[in-house]
Amino acid sequence: MWKKLEARIFYYFMVMSVASLALILALIIFSIVYRGLPHLTWELVSQTPQGGFYIGRGGGLLNAIIGSLYLTAGAVVLSLILSLPVALSLNIHFRNNKKFVNGVRFVLDILWGIPAIVYGAFGFILMIFLGIQASLLAGIIAVGLFILPIMIRSMDEVMKNVPLTMLESAYSLGSTNADVSFKVMIRQTFPGIVTAVMLGFGRGVGDVAAVMFTAGFSDNIPTSLMQQTATLPLAVFFQLGSPIEVVQNRAYASALLLIIIILLVSVLSRIIGNHFKKNIIK
Repeated sequence: MWKKLEARIFYYFMVMSVASLALILALIIFSIVYRGLPHLTWELVSQTPQGGFYIGRGGGLLNAIIGSLYLTAGAVVLSLILSLPVALSLNIHFRNNKKFVNGVRFVLDILWGIPAIVYGAFGFILMIFLGIQASLLAGIIAVGLFILPIMIRSMDEVMKNVPLTMLESAYSLGSTNADVSFKVMIRQTFPGIVTAVMLGFGRGVGDVAAVMFTAGFSDNIPTSLMQQTATLPLAVFFQLGSPIEVVQNRAYASALLLIIIILLVSVLSRIIGNHFKKNIIK
């Protein structure tokens, strides 16, 4: 009797928690859509800021849209180059060394929980050490470091679920670690790798703290890695601080743009993941 009562209580708690999260998410999206949709114009997404844009005059945020895509794409590529070998090593080369693997995972979990502002401060210190000014390159490095533990742990969680018997079968046929990594592990976990990449992209494109000290801000679209760049999160931050109502409304439209980009990335990751699931051996 007590076990049934306990199970029912926790079931209702779970339902209430899920309903609360869904309600909060719905309120956030509704408020942004309600305030931003009437001001989401073609001018806003197709033009760069003109003179007096931040006091309510003409122009748009094309520079921030392109800048966000440049910066986040660069950060994802940088993190992918570093995270994929680490995840493969944890699950192939060091798979039998449980203490080492668990220690690395513990460190990565800690790094995952560190606020983005700390990565921004570290990126700023790194800029001073390397003699780099605020630029697209500095923003890529800072955001890349921020999403690196997220991508490693996401890939690791998928890879550690690959059956050990599958790896042992590959080794028994004379496969090397490189063969097992690229022909078995990546093939089996490719949808999960795509999800990890898209998760890193989603976290990176919405980050403001890591780029505040590193990427700078510009009304122009960057044409080189050493130029400063605007990003949508920073545009939202600056515009919401304005006392002018027109500029505040543009901030909500910018936030709506950011949500649309993240939604498109999430849908794209699902489509790509489902497409490559047919290559998985079950």
